[in-house]
Amino acid sequence: MFAAEIRRRRISGMKSSKWRRHLDEMFVKINGERHYLWRAVDHEGEVLESFVTKTRDKKAALKFLKKAMRKHGRTEVIVTDRLRSYGAALKEIGAAHRQETGRWTNNRAENSHLPFRRLERAMLRFRRMRSLQKFASLHASVYNLLNSERSLHSRSNFKLNRAVALAEWRGLGVA
Repeated sequence: MFAAEIRRRRISGMKSSKWRRHLDEMFVKINGERHYLWRAVDHEGEVLESFVTKTRDKKAALKFLKKAMRKHGRTEVIVTDRLRSYGAALKEIGAAHRQETGRWTNNRAENSHLPFRRLERAMLRFRRMRSLQKFASLHASVYNLLNSERSLHSRSNFKLNRAVALAEWRGLGVA
């Protein structure tokens, strides 16, 4: 309930076509069966969209791209890894010229998986696809709200931003 409100507030200020989107997928096991968690991350490392599928093909990539573009608008540059499904899906949408791939260009998305993996290990895996989807979207919203890049700000600015984030969190009636 509160995650939707957080997401709505953050997305309203994020719709800019000048930003870069980093797209990546990761393997997640649900009851011993391999599933894929597709994630879209902006240029600052905030998770924009999470989507769970059973397959890692053009159809799944197309569905994920359409969902991300509908919510967050189009962007000038889409950074992906070399998975051919992205190229095929972007070609179908008509945005193949916006795709950028390279050896280390998608590190922003790869590094966004780390906090999720830590929590996944603590939870001892997932049982259903639906619970994974709910957890991924909720985790992204809360992580985006409370996480600040400490190395990019002075201590006083970090404390101020952290206080504002906690005040917003408490204003939602959660804590």
